Amino acid sequence: MTKKIRKEILQELTPREIVRELDKYIIGQHAAKKSVAIAIRNRWRRLQTSETLREEIMPNNIIMIGPTGVGKTEIARRLSKLVNAPFIKVEASKFTEVGYVGRDVESMIRDLTEFAVNMLKNEKASEVQDKAVRLSQERILDILVPPVRRGPHQESTAVIEDNAMNNEHKSTRDKFSEKLHAGELEDRTIEMDVTTSQLPAMQVFGPFNVEEMGMNIQEMFGNILPKKTKKRKMTIAEARSILIQEETHKLLDTESIVKDALERVENSGIVFIDEIDKIAGERGHSSGPDVSREGVQRDLLPVVEGSTVLTKYGSVKTDHVLFIASGAFHISKPSDLIPELQGRFPIRVELESLTVDDFVKILTLPQNALLKQYSALLETEGVDLKFTPEAVKEIAKLAAEVNEQVENIGARRLHTIMTTLLEDVLFDAPDKYVGKTILVTKEMVSEQLANIMKNKDLTKYIL
Repeated sequence: MTKKIRKEILQELTPREIVRELDKYIIGQHAAKKSVAIAIRNRWRRLQTSETLREEIMPNNIIMIGPTGVGKTEIARRLSKLVNAPFIKVEASKFTEVGYVGRDVESMIRDLTEFAVNMLKNEKASEVQDKAVRLSQERILDILVPPVRRGPHQESTAVIEDNAMNNEHKSTRDKFSEKLHAGELEDRTIEMDVTTSQLPAMQVFGPFNVEEMGMNIQEMFGNILPKKTKKRKMTIAEARSILIQEETHKLLDTESIVKDALERVENSGIVFIDEIDKIAGERGHSSGPDVSREGVQRDLLPVVEGSTVLTKYGSVKTDHVLFIASGAFHISKPSDLIPELQGRFPIRVELESLTVDDFVKILTLPQNALLKQYSALLETEGVDLKFTPEAVKEIAKLAAEVNEQVENIGARRLHTIMTTLLEDVLFDAPDKYVGKTILVTKEMVSEQLANIMKNKDLTKYIL
């Protein structure tokens, strides 16, 4: 392992820091957060061990079990932003058994590799950003003040004239350079050559698409067909953006990036498989639309266990990729998965159903809390929206009641209740409430939702 990658991994968060970051967005579910944090930290610990032992330490894959809307997917979303590692979230229900039309399970590793390459490209691009900006500025100056060229028949002895022209050219270029740095020429229109990629139209017949073939058609034809350029008129601001991209691309070492990306995927890649309960069913009784469920599990098994997957960037070994699965398991149960797959997810965490107190915290505490979102939305209209503590408690209580009576969809119930509660305010805000303060009280909540709560049939359809 290179020192550079080891240095990057040293920046990993501790388990306590990971839990603290997840607490900012997800209420409760401490057991799930703790298990995930330990699994992530173990990636770093493994890479600090000796080369011989490192290959023997396998990741402890996790399966999270719990009703919908309690934070399983949200843990994955927030985790992807925290970890300095390739991370991808996939839906198990999107995959089909090999031989059926649809995506095969190996495509998740190809997607993970693609993500890792783009992730490293962005990292390297930020390192050469300053140089790319300088080079783009020079190219813009070359367009504004073209270099001086002597004609072929001019006398070579005209040294004095040459010096005078060069000095004048340098002076003009310096003036334009100052204006360019000061931002005075941003709206000025220039004409420049822009590269266009014209690939032949292709249609692929069969139970797969170009993405699934693991080939980069763009690069394949890019090396055969000559690149075409066409002249385009644009502002200097637009031209700078295009030129920075071109210069950045020239400065990047693609071969080194791909090599580092493959190493990062194999050593610290994380795949989050959501809705894994959708591919579980009664073993041996699959038929009709469920015919490929067990087949997907069988295809998933070698990838989770450790195999070599061919991608357009090269072969990727999945032995040390961490897999985190989640599912509501309303209809099926974890034991309905084939035994071999169950064995590949040794860590099981059960997420708890949300209580009234949890709903109150979800509405108020997280950085992206629902009350903060609605207040920010109405603030754009010049309306000040506020909630009394009693109103918040009442909203939480109603959400818990509806979840018990109709269907437990967890925190997502708050969205339906809040939309119904504030429907009139959101509709009339631009016409009636500009410059006013709206205080949502417990009485207002009870009044707005009373009729729906009394009518059970209406509750079922509206809330």
